[in-house]
Amino acid sequence: MMSSSENISWFADITLQDRPRVGGKGGSLGELARAGVRVPPGFVVCTAAFERFLTALEKEEPMRRQVESLAAHDLGAITDTSKRLQARIEDAALPDDLRADLLAAHAELCGGHSSAPVAVRSSATSEDAEDASFAGLQDTFLWVTGAEAALRSLRSCWASLYSIPSIAYRRKQGLPEAGVAMAVVIQRMVDARAAGVMFTRSPLTGDRSVITIEGAWGLGSAVVSGEVTPDRFVIAKITGEISVRTISEKHIQHRPKEYGGTEDSEVPEELRAAPCLRDEEIIALKEIGCSVERHYGRPQDIEWAVDQTDEIFLLQSRPETVWSAKEQAPVARPAENPLQHVMRIFGGRR
Repeated sequence: MMSSSENISWFADITLQDRPRVGGKGGSLGELARAGVRVPPGFVVCTAAFERFLTALEKEEPMRRQVESLAAHDLGAITDTSKRLQARIEDAALPDDLRADLLAAHAELCGGHSSAPVAVRSSATSEDAEDASFAGLQDTFLWVTGAEAALRSLRSCWASLYSIPSIAYRRKQGLPEAGVAMAVVIQRMVDARAAGVMFTRSPLTGDRSVITIEGAWGLGSAVVSGEVTPDRFVIAKITGEISVRTISEKHIQHRPKEYGGTEDSEVPEELRAAPCLRDEEIIALKEIGCSVERHYGRPQDIEWAVDQTDEIFLLQSRPETVWSAKEQAPVARPAENPLQHVMRIFGGRR
């Protein structure tokens, strides 16, 4: 494997301590991989590459100063600035040495199969921190085929740091632009039979004695975007008892298109009311969730996928923030009715 560099870091060389240069998502994936958790292989385009790219653009016209001059309530100015800055980023050429590094890393990741699909995922340095929920404001591109398409998606990820929601969020929070940078994860796609999310404490009651799993057929993007009502399972951490089993009618799934990207596809009629996970997979996910929570020492929100050969992969793990923010209050007691642990809607995660 080619070694990591200032521009590129492979998961095997990354821990959470590297978040300033690989972002929240990149740091988490590297940490999981080093802990022995099965994650799709990949690398991170580090913040140093973004900084070099942005510095070249700022020589022509300042960008960060434009953002810092915006008033948090001025949506019109934010919109105009966002459109202009995103267009500049998406249209600009990459430095020659950075382009060469990226093409070499992509070729190695894809094993010489240039059309092997990858995910290109934003990894902002401000996201997935323990005291903030910043995920979902930048873009992710799934089933990207070909090196040139991956480079275009990389620039689009960088550009999404200047999307309207992202700029508005930073202005509202008063975050200095000098401290905001974008790393980008590029990793092999999982051809998911089923995928979804997992919470290592009840998302509704905060109870830490259970794990809640939500999932559906196909790629997990249909679940995290809220486009499909997922199956839901609640499992006791200690006994492994599945106390809640809610199977939804799943009419659509996200599947890869032949030449890249994803699309809505009808779920075969015989699978619509069938559970997307077998009991042994539910228990296996529970065990993985408990292991990841022990590793990090705090509750986690996890994205998972089961591929066509029934292998389980984790796509992301981030600190749970909603209940952690309430830790000053008494710890939640186990709910008498396990149905209270079922989260009705999960959205906005990428």
